[in-house]
Amino acid sequence: MIERSGEESFARQGLSGVLFGATVLAAATSLPEVSTGLTSTELGDHQLAVSDIFGGNAFLPVLFLLATLISGKPVLPAAHDTDIYLTALGIILTVVYMTGLVFRPRRQYARMGVDSIAVVVIYLVGIAGLATIAT
Repeated sequence: MIERSGEESFARQGLSGVLFGATVLAAATSLPEVSTGLTSTELGDHQLAVSDIFGGNAFLPVLFLLATLISGKPVLPAAHDTDIYLTALGIILTVVYMTGLVFRPRRQYARMGVDSIAVVVIYLVGIAGLATIAT
């Protein structure tokens, strides 16, 4: 019901359902990670926050296998341009954070490291690109 109403409200604004899924639904489904991240950060256990996020991202490709097993045919060849785009965006964002974990930038701006600022910028540009591709 949330998906249908959100898709309809986005359609009335001239936006696609893919954009709704990539923004609003993604934010709603990531609330457990946000809660875990905020709580673990308050406790000073940054490893828990990072492992929760990367663990969730690492599990998502397994869903392609599950979808293939359930449908009985490969699902990746039927992927849309927007699906491939979002997958690439997710990979790029994960690589930026992995680079941040390796090099550990000390300098912060607005209480965020350079890697986090890069992720915000890449995400915003990526969503703008998605809006262009989806229409």
